[in-house]
Amino acid sequence: MPELLAKKLFRNKELVEDEMHAVASGVAAVFSTPAPLGGESINEDSAALFHVDATSGVLVVADGVGGHRGGERASSIAIRAVQKSLEEPATDNSQLRSSIINAFERANRAIIDLGIGAATTLAVVEIQSQRIRPYHVGDSEILVVGQRGKIKMQIVPHSPVGYAVESGLLDENSAMYHKDRHLVSNLIGSADMHIQVGAPQKLSKRDTVLVASDGLADNLHIEEIVTLIRKGPLDKVAEQLSAKALQRMRNPSEGQPSKLDDLTFILFRLGK
Repeated sequence: MPELLAKKLFRNKELVEDEMHAVASGVAAVFSTPAPLGGESINEDSAALFHVDATSGVLVVADGVGGHRGGERASSIAIRAVQKSLEEPATDNSQLRSSIINAFERANRAIIDLGIGAATTLAVVEIQSQRIRPYHVGDSEILVVGQRGKIKMQIVPHSPVGYAVESGLLDENSAMYHKDRHLVSNLIGSADMHIQVGAPQKLSKRDTVLVASDGLADNLHIEEIVTLIRKGPLDKVAEQLSAKALQRMRNPSEGQPSKLDDLTFILFRLGK
């Protein structure tokens, strides 16, 4: 049975050193906070790390959709669906892929059955020794960056703007300020939900894996994210990344992106 290491962690506080976790064959940092609106605000994001064995694990970020009733509830259901699927008997880790896909389907049924129009994105990274595989529904981010700043993998957001960037109709900068940037075309909680399963990616020792809600990509350009996460101690990287994104939210400046939103991310590297 996998051990649940993190669920809705780090709400309403900053990341500190003891919030680093060994998971699978590496180490992860998790950060999650509600949008800095002042007063009490609800964090509709959820994040989790699941340790399956010494070399296998799962990273999860779910972003409850703002403007839909039950966004917080939907993201929590998605996390629990992953946990429940992973806890079911399996003969070996070759079934990890099936467990993750089953979790997406289970979450989708449960959220639809709420009958309140709730929805969430779901981004999952499967870790198997030195290889990872991404799974996603929605516009949350999964990114793999080398120590020198090379983007080795980046998923395509399930959104009209994301597809336009992928096809070359929009560049990254134009997409950041596009009026339809926040439209999402594929969500957990939809009858026509479809799961995007990526190809396995072998990690080098110093590669950094990022799984994040769109509160990060809506406030930092991709080149800024890459520069911040490509090297340095993982706990310090997480502190710098969260600080920069929250600064943009709190202090908008001309020519820079700024959108108030919940902020959640997981950073992972091989080695402990």
